[in-house]
Amino acid sequence: MKSLALFLALAVVARAETRTETYKTIGDVKLDLTIQLPDGWKAEDKRPAIVFFFGGGWTGGSTRQFENQARYLASRGMVAMAADYRVASRHQVKAASCVADAKSAIRWVRANAAKLGIDPERIAAGGGSAGGHLAAAVATLPGLDDPADDKSVSCVPAALVLFNPALVLAPAEGADLKGFLEKVTAERFGCEPTEISPLHHVKAGTPPTIIFHGKADTTVPYSSVELFTARMVKAGNRCELVGAEGQQHGYFNFGKGGNEHAFATLTAADQFLASLGWLKGEPTVTAYFTANPPASFKK
Repeated sequence: MKSLALFLALAVVARAETRTETYKTIGDVKLDLTIQLPDGWKAEDKRPAIVFFFGGGWTGGSTRQFENQARYLASRGMVAMAADYRVASRHQVKAASCVADAKSAIRWVRANAAKLGIDPERIAAGGGSAGGHLAAAVATLPGLDDPADDKSVSCVPAALVLFNPALVLAPAEGADLKGFLEKVTAERFGCEPTEISPLHHVKAGTPPTIIFHGKADTTVPYSSVELFTARMVKAGNRCELVGAEGQQHGYFNFGKGGNEHAFATLTAADQFLASLGWLKGEPTVTAYFTANPPASFKK
């Protein structure tokens, strides 16, 4: 059995090619996409794709946060990307500018689909915490675009894969978010809270979504994602909430708890994407990382 397991692991050794493309330049700031191209990739392909946005409270963070998830999804045949964007600590911007950059990133990917070998109708957005907010924001918010963007190119993804996302950023009926919403102000975000709150812009046709969230999260309350999920379902949209008992913020990150939850959330994300017809076969998370040890990442 051990020899069979080793064979299966070796069968999924990564051959993905990594590329970097600049999707936006603002002054002397270049914002890049780190792109994982799967084995056998060709420019004429029409593969599904995903763009990940890192977390860090719109203040900091690293594109490396979703490196392992991107590498794995590339091994499954997707073009997987991690987007840099401006943050307060490095660029002295507010969250509204983060949203503008995220919208620019999705638009660039869709506009360059032919060069990237992807299907422009099968682009997912993913991310964790503030990055999860950005992924949801590009799918829901009608404003906060970069004025330089070509708005004839849609920034709305076809699916969302969210990890402990901030989705309720303004008072809402049914929201009991004491201690959280007090931090949400126009001064902090650079716009009115309702403008930047995904919950407040859910409507019929919002992309199918899966959310991973720790039930003991004290940074982004679990009740907020329950409220978002209920609003999505009421609007007739697909939204799956996968709650992790006793887990706190960032529990899904690689390098935590022996990677148990990193593997579990990535397996469920694979199954979600497969249910959309984007991936084929069963998830190979364990076999993949047996052959390709996860890159270290500490948030």
